[in-house]
Amino acid sequence: MRRRLLLSTLAVAVVALLLLGIPLAYAAHKLVYEEAGRSLDREASSIAGGVGYSLEARQPVTPEVLAREYPGRHVSITLPDGRTLAAGPPRRGRVLSATAVHGRVRVRVSRPEAQVRDAALRLLLLVGSLALLGVAVTVGLAMVQARKLTLPLVDLAETADRLGSGNARPRPRRYGIPEVDRVAEVLDRSAVRITDLLVASREFAADASHQLRTPLTALSMRLEEMIEAADYPDVVREEGAAAVAQAERLVAVVEQLLARARHDRTGGAVPSPIDEIIAQQVEEWRPSFRKAGRDVRIIGEQGLVGMTHPEGLSQIVATLLENSLTHGAGIVTIHTKPGASSVVVEVGDEGEGIPSELEPRIFERSVSGGRGTGLGLYLARSLAVVDGGRLELIQSRPAVFGVFLRQAAEVRLAAERVVMGPA
Repeated sequence: MRRRLLLSTLAVAVVALLLLGIPLAYAAHKLVYEEAGRSLDREASSIAGGVGYSLEARQPVTPEVLAREYPGRHVSITLPDGRTLAAGPPRRGRVLSATAVHGRVRVRVSRPEAQVRDAALRLLLLVGSLALLGVAVTVGLAMVQARKLTLPLVDLAETADRLGSGNARPRPRRYGIPEVDRVAEVLDRSAVRITDLLVASREFAADASHQLRTPLTALSMRLEEMIEAADYPDVVREEGAAAVAQAERLVAVVEQLLARARHDRTGGAVPSPIDEIIAQQVEEWRPSFRKAGRDVRIIGEQGLVGMTHPEGLSQIVATLLENSLTHGAGIVTIHTKPGASSVVVEVGDEGEGIPSELEPRIFERSVSGGRGTGLGLYLARSLAVVDGGRLELIQSRPAVFGVFLRQAAEVRLAAERVVMGPA
């Protein structure tokens, strides 16, 4: 592109110089010859008047004086008595001449045409030099302009290549060319969008791996118990049913992840019996706690109904149990109770709790107090928010987490108020 810009600019400059230079050279050449002719006319008239004045004053006319006053000129004077006087170098070759008459005195002044031709050539050389200087300046400006136009395009091409390779870092550089700057802004916006998509994709992959790990772990434990109880058909049947339930839960988790990937934030919260969901999770996790020499117990009020997605609450409780199994100690207590306008599920253990430096950031992504990934509590809180509830740290030492769910009765009253309107 730079070469094409240079060639096109050079072609335009050459054409413009030819269109202007040829008429200018012709006019300059003609002007030199015309000025030479007028100069000879003035000299001839001046000599004729001087000779006529000398004759009237009876002064002698000497060719030597004329030769000194008009060097390089051949002067021929015809006097009234018919005599001819010559001054200056003799004429050789082609000459330019001018004649003047004063009374009976006739004067002819000549100069070599070569002198005029040399002067015309010098003027043409000056015009040609100026033309070449113009071409050189034009080429220099064209190179600067071509560099100014091509460098931004090279940078934009590199930016587009980086976007294609996954390096979506925007470049805030601008070039002072409105059209190119507009393209750069579009590429920067695309880089921001691609970065957001990449971050969302990575977060989704991390979330998916974490959320799938818990049901897969539970399913693996069921399968291990089935293998150990192979000689007891009733136990195998019971564990097989539990494994099928785990597989169904795994399918539900996958569907929930796909809904999240589609940015489906409706949550699907419905009135759900809290006891059944908690009992299912306790049954799944109790074998793991028993292997660790620990236990899980359920206390509090029974028969509570909260607004939640069953699979979402199952995932929240499973995350809290796994978190307690990994980082806590002693007996895990699940306490269900009604709140002022919510249903509360508290999960706590008898461990050392959460360090004070992690307490303000415990629900942030990638924040962990030990061997974890730092995603569990972050995802659990996100699931609670999706269903209109919340997950809070009620007590840090020992750690007690609380899941606050909307009461079904409150939701029905709100819906009735919306339908009926003010009284």
